[in-house]
Amino acid sequence: MTARRLALTAFLLTMLPNLAFAAEEGGGFMAWVQTFAPIAILLVVVTFVIGRLPKIDIGHTDAFRRRRVMNWLPLGLTYAFLYMGRYNLKISKFAFENMEGAEGAGALMGNDAFGYIFGVGTIVYGISFVINGPLTDKFGGKFSILVGAGGSALINAIMGVVSLSLMHGWAGSEWAAEHFVTLMSVLYALNMYFQSFGAVAIVKVNAPWFHVNERGVFGAIFGILISLGVYFAFDWGYLILNNLGLEWVFFVPAILLTIFWCLDVYFVRNTPGEAGLKDFDTADASSGDDGPRLPVIEVFKKMFRNPIIVTIALVEFCSGFLRQAIMQWYRTFAKQTDEVLGLVDTFVFDNWGLLLCCAGILGGVIAGTISDHVFNSRRGPVAALLYGTMALLAITLAFVYDTAWVGWLVIVMSMCVIGVHGMLSGTASMDFGGKKNVGVAVGIIDGFVYLGTGVMSLTYAFLLPQEELDAAGKIVGEAADPANWIWWPVAMIPMTVIGTLLAMRIWNAKPKGKAKAAAH
Repeated sequence: MTARRLALTAFLLTMLPNLAFAAEEGGGFMAWVQTFAPIAILLVVVTFVIGRLPKIDIGHTDAFRRRRVMNWLPLGLTYAFLYMGRYNLKISKFAFENMEGAEGAGALMGNDAFGYIFGVGTIVYGISFVINGPLTDKFGGKFSILVGAGGSALINAIMGVVSLSLMHGWAGSEWAAEHFVTLMSVLYALNMYFQSFGAVAIVKVNAPWFHVNERGVFGAIFGILISLGVYFAFDWGYLILNNLGLEWVFFVPAILLTIFWCLDVYFVRNTPGEAGLKDFDTADASSGDDGPRLPVIEVFKKMFRNPIIVTIALVEFCSGFLRQAIMQWYRTFAKQTDEVLGLVDTFVFDNWGLLLCCAGILGGVIAGTISDHVFNSRRGPVAALLYGTMALLAITLAFVYDTAWVGWLVIVMSMCVIGVHGMLSGTASMDFGGKKNVGVAVGIIDGFVYLGTGVMSLTYAFLLPQEELDAAGKIVGEAADPANWIWWPVAMIPMTVIGTLLAMRIWNAKPKGKAKAAAH
């Protein structure tokens, strides 16, 4: 796919909701320009990075490359919309926190409630690999993406119905308000169980289609589509909330996931052979392994005995903590301290999803290109360099988090952590798990990512100040004082240091197939 075509795809995907928003807001030409300025930035970034990606020749035919695009493009967009159906919980917080709980017991979803609900969901996600990794290796990535997208669509639709019930006082709404945290924790945990199929599926499907030496650069291209998921989740989510209503924050992802479920049935194939093409040696850890599949317990033992897999998983535990500490809490921090810091209505706040998307694109491209073309397809050096940068930025953030620099600092940190995440969860899991056992490998690694996220959620639920609302719905009390948010940046520092030290341990790691290992 050419840079122009993918840029056009991004434009079509992002244009319609922004056009509707511009029409809704009115204001003439300048309002139109202001609305489309972030989209122009996105398109420039997409076109620039794709047009300059180095080409690696593995000997694939043009027919193979065309069919491969037809395979990963709908799969990638499905995963992007899974993000939208995952992080919409954060979007809904801004509506739920303005609703009173049972008997006026405070906001339905305050900082602590969000931390518990999101934390429970991410822990469920993190441990689901015990089931979903082996299922994916047995039944294939296509099976997993269909189960994940279908299940998440259903649960999102149910959460939309719950939202309608609470807003309109339907039968059972009082019970739902009284047990809101428990109800949403259960629903979000179910959603995250189905969501966990997505990460395993995406790597399982792509492992047989990409050689080790082209996976870094492919990870950069694919990261563009994944980063769009963050944009869909936040910028689309806020537009939907403001223009359509709370329930549509859940209904829209459900509809989109249903559409892409149908496209995946038609287009996605597990291997080139299933698509009528010739399978090839991908030169990963499964290379030369033509024996029968090991029992699931033996595969888990094999992975946990592999020091490289274990180190990658621990690095990604830190990534899970850091990525979501930024994505889930920056806008809450900005909103609740706005009377003092004035961060609301700034460029970073208003275009949060788009800037995270651009950060993800740049992080993926930088990491993938350097890995394949500077470090000979080694993933460790890139992870170590990006983590070292994050450590310096986190220390700086602890001193300037209450200034106008905070937004741009966390955007650069996001670029680094998303680059690491793409390199390790998306690429190294293929390399060291091998296409044969990649489901279990990525399940373990991505499971640790979300265990880290769960620890982050519960940590901040305990450390961060609780918001209080006055009669006008204005934030008052401890949460309005930036000084009480110091633990937000400080808690990130140890994770960046630990991640840097762990990444340095896999500096020279490269996958070895059976034949290569025997030769040594």
